[in-house]
Amino acid sequence: MSFLIKMIVTTFAIVIGAYILPGVEVNSFMTAIIVAFVLGILNAILKPILVILTIPVTVLTLGLFLLVINAFLIQLTGHLVNDFRVDSFWYALLFGIILSFITWILEQPVKPRHRRP
Repeated sequence: MSFLIKMIVTTFAIVIGAYILPGVEVNSFMTAIIVAFVLGILNAILKPILVILTIPVTVLTLGLFLLVINAFLIQLTGHLVNDFRVDSFWYALLFGIILSFITWILEQPVKPRHRRP
């Protein structure tokens, strides 16, 4: 899937997720685009480092600690982007779960399908 399509899908998922959760606020569609971009950069650069550093805790919690890492990155994005606000860690955790689910749903129509020869 191309980077541009992934960013558009994530942007719409951010807008929908912010509409669903009262503790997450996105002031404009342009802010949602910026949030998608910043979150994408943080997931590409910072998340692998955090995952490696927290391998023992992640194994101990059977992978559930990855949700905590996602919530941390969402809160960090909230601090970096002015018009994006996340009230608490719990809203960031729920927003991460909702964002993953909505992104998965929105990617289904544009996902390339493999054909058998």
